[in-house]
Amino acid sequence: MSSLSSQEKKKASSNVAPTGSRRNGVTAFQFYHGMLIASFFSLIYIFSPLYILTSVAALLMQYPSRKFSVIYGAPLIISLFTKAKCMPSLGEPMKALLNYFDYDEVHECSNEELRESLKKKKKYIFALQPHGVISFVSFCSWANTPKEFRRLKTGVASVLLNLPILKNVMGIFNLTDASGKNVRRILREGEGIDGCLVLYIGGIAELFKSSRKEERLYLKKRKGFIKVALREGVDIIPVYLFGNTSVLTVMKTGPLANMSRKLQVSLTYFWGKYYLPIPRPEKLLYVRGKPLGLPHILEPTNEDVDKWHVIYCEEVTRLFNENKEKLPAYKNKGLFID
Repeated sequence: MSSLSSQEKKKASSNVAPTGSRRNGVTAFQFYHGMLIASFFSLIYIFSPLYILTSVAALLMQYPSRKFSVIYGAPLIISLFTKAKCMPSLGEPMKALLNYFDYDEVHECSNEELRESLKKKKKYIFALQPHGVISFVSFCSWANTPKEFRRLKTGVASVLLNLPILKNVMGIFNLTDASGKNVRRILREGEGIDGCLVLYIGGIAELFKSSRKEERLYLKKRKGFIKVALREGVDIIPVYLFGNTSVLTVMKTGPLANMSRKLQVSLTYFWGKYYLPIPRPEKLLYVRGKPLGLPHILEPTNEDVDKWHVIYCEEVTRLFNENKEKLPAYKNKGLFID
């Protein structure tokens, strides 16, 4: 077979994604399409608080004119009077994220095994760590998972459910209040996938611990999810999100960081590629472990909770150590549990 001409080689190279995407076969169009979607979520997080403040000021002062203030504040007004809506169908166009990030998955518990156990009335808490500024690993997993699983609820701080603009954008992922009362209600009343729940165990406290140099999980004091699972007869599946703490770097000090800690939602400044809020196109890996096999204990003792918390910590550590070699940024990274 004859070799390509110099003109053909030039044409072919123009369709290949730029350095930074290591996923084979990704075109430049697919790469930048994914980058635009990822950057959209980053920009929403950064600019929505600023937009809310300025639009409220414009509406109150009717500045620079009444007509302008109404037009400018229209998205805020619409958001205030609309509810967030889960949109599983958006998973398909969001698969462009997989082309931007070098995304992969490891399932010790397959989707088929999950389907079979759900048919048998089994329920799960999917315990995710680490949190990260924005959970792009979860976004990729949500887009890549079968549509039936995209209805899975994700527990978040109540403030995010009421924050205009953000609640509508993030609401496509079927967010719900992470309060103990609501978590127990879902686990008791829901059926199938609707009776399961995703929880970010470390929360915002974890966000300010990790960095590109080391991975720190806020976990030693987080035992409530174990107690709830034991009481409700629900099993726990540990999930490790490799790359959540490396694609974006967070500002850990200052008034916005303090506000983020108090409100339990990421409102502080962060950056990625070119020191802009563009996530770095690094390898992301979603690792789902096996169910821990928790028993049903109506009144678990502190000893019961401590026992299964230790088992959970051991499983999280195992998932990290057995898979970190798959990511260049993690090969020399250590895991610390605080």
